[in-house]
Amino acid sequence: MDDKHQDTFKHLLNETMLSKQILGNIQIDNIKQQYPDDRMLIKYGYCVYSQSDEDGIINEIFNRIGTKSKVFIEFGVGNGLENNTTYLLTTGWTGLWIEANEKNCTRIKNTFSNALEAQKLKLIESKINAENICGLIQAGDLQKPVDLLSIDIDGNDYHILNTIDNINPRVIVIEYNALMGKDTEWVMEYNPDHTWEGSIYHGATLKSITKLANNLGYILVGCNLTGVNAFFVREDLINDKFTSNFTSEYHYMENRTYLISSYKANYKKSPQLFICENK
Repeated sequence: MDDKHQDTFKHLLNETMLSKQILGNIQIDNIKQQYPDDRMLIKYGYCVYSQSDEDGIINEIFNRIGTKSKVFIEFGVGNGLENNTTYLLTTGWTGLWIEANEKNCTRIKNTFSNALEAQKLKLIESKINAENICGLIQAGDLQKPVDLLSIDIDGNDYHILNTIDNINPRVIVIEYNALMGKDTEWVMEYNPDHTWEGSIYHGATLKSITKLANNLGYILVGCNLTGVNAFFVREDLINDKFTSNFTSEYHYMENRTYLISSYKANYKKSPQLFICENK
């Protein structure tokens, strides 16, 4: 293919991607308009470093309940440039990341070297299972209560949440399996060696996770629009700023991962503290 045809192809590809993003944004707006109650969290979603709208939802939750320590823990952070706590790090929070992938950890050490050196961020390279998670949290030596716990390990998320007993976060964000529907109770069988290969067999349904969270003292306050993450607030912090219906059937969002590409990072919301390269 000569240069002229390459340029034409690139132009058409860019136009196609732009059209897809515009159509995605229209669909996102239409979905939000279906929920007129201003207490519904999906109305506040936006992306800075999150996969889709999680950054905005997390920010709105803490606007409603306040912060205590501004300390986070996140499991399964990837390379650090697309997760649920990088935005918090850039806005003055501190915390612990646990990531199993060696290449991702190397990237984090380069990208977030300033935060690591300033001890604003701690990184532990380890695979997570029910047998080691409490020890890994203890090794993080955070010294302060945890405001936010985020769990996204594509498999044993339910079992990890059920195991943790040495922290009491104000907010929990956890991935759920929306493909199983809103009325199904289902949990993946625990397998400490599980590696997700892209199949429907992962995690647990929202109904099952909500039932577990309720037993642990947490209330479901919403899900993100793409149907990936659920948000739970410790029951002593619940107030009338949230909708009064806390059931999984009410807050369930179907799987809309096809809309993830429509969310573009808004770096104007981030002061870029501690980050040594762009996303």
